[in-house]
Amino acid sequence: MSSSLSRAIRFILQVVGFSATAVFAQPSTAEPATATANAAYPLKTCVVSGGKLGGMGKPVAYVSKQAGQPDRTVMFCCKGCIRKFEKEPAKFLAKLDAAGAVTGVTK
Repeated sequence: MSSSLSRAIRFILQVVGFSATAVFAQPSTAEPATATANAAYPLKTCVVSGGKLGGMGKPVAYVSKQAGQPDRTVMFCCKGCIRKFEKEPAKFLAKLDAAGAVTGVTK
């Protein structure tokens, strides 16, 4: 009887552990964007550093969430640029908007 109780407890712990993993494994805002979004991106350089996207490894996609505005994907040369972007997002989004106006790519 104790072995069946032990198996039942182990099963319950596995189910709870799996559920917790599924809940906490949600993608972050720094997850890569889709290929379609990358193809339409108006810049070939990092909006913060000006460095070539892909010049420091795989570019980092970030979803900018501003109150009252739609979410926007911004590409960076590295994760370090995200912190700089978050300090002054309007400044860098204006650069992105200007590049989009020149290339015809909108928000």
